[in-house]
Amino acid sequence: MHFQPTEDQRDLRAGVRELLAGRYGRGALRASVDTGAAVDRGLWRELGEAGFFALRLPESAGGVGLGLPEAVLVFEEAGRALLPGPLVATHLAAGVVPGAAAGTAVVTAFDLEGGLVAYLEEADAVLGEPGVPAGSPVRSVDPLTPLHRVAPYGDRTDGDRSPYRAQGALLTAALQVGSALRTVELAVRYAGEREQFGQPIGAFQAVKHLCAQMLVRAEVARTAVYAAAVTGDPGEVAAAKLLADEAAVRGARDCLQVHGGMGFTWEADVHLHLKRAWVRAEQWRTAGEAEELLAAELLDSAV
Repeated sequence: MHFQPTEDQRDLRAGVRELLAGRYGRGALRASVDTGAAVDRGLWRELGEAGFFALRLPESAGGVGLGLPEAVLVFEEAGRALLPGPLVATHLAAGVVPGAAAGTAVVTAFDLEGGLVAYLEEADAVLGEPGVPAGSPVRSVDPLTPLHRVAPYGDRTDGDRSPYRAQGALLTAALQVGSALRTVELAVRYAGEREQFGQPIGAFQAVKHLCAQMLVRAEVARTAVYAAAVTGDPGEVAAAKLLADEAAVRGARDCLQVHGGMGFTWEADVHLHLKRAWVRAEQWRTAGEAEELLAAELLDSAV
């Protein structure tokens, strides 16, 4: 099976990276953190106009007509840029919730356990639900992922997310891969700039190995996500989410280690990657759920 992106797919990825670099670069990211503005409606509409949310809608329905492999590439870039907002839920709602495809509506989802919902105050709709419930704010580890706890709503507490769960997990895994790859870049760049004992710290074996392990985890996770996007197999999606969560969380931790004391300061971006990775690891499919699914598949195959 050939997993190399086609020329059109590479162009798509480059275009999204260029768009996000121009519209949501580091300055915009830090401004969002300072103001606490988790969703920029203007940017949301621009993403909609660029086809971010309508990417997989048929052209006859006003979409771009592409598939899950292309969506994975686009979400990888969004993860790399640490773009905040309910990107996955709004993408899944395209063609279902009015305004989602065009980016004029913000759609969230019950994709967390315990009745937690991200971006509830910013949302116009909740995926799979008839309305937007009330909720109580809960302190979030990620400054750009506000959380609310919602009381039992209708006849269920966590919404009917099953039709969207596998795709939601895969697209979230793609976000994690983008974040993991970005922390590799940050660590390698800092290791080449920071000097100790008259040479860059990247010359020391301990730092080299740390960066190499980060890259291996990120590339293995990226390969798993690309493969799952092609096959759509639930087991492969679960494995991809497991690997991507590990690559993002451990990658951010190792990036902090490479940065030393500087990495623990508010001014560095590394902690933002780690905090976002922690939240995403709990969205759509947790590690425990993925492991249970894979274990069940192994048992079935052994019978």
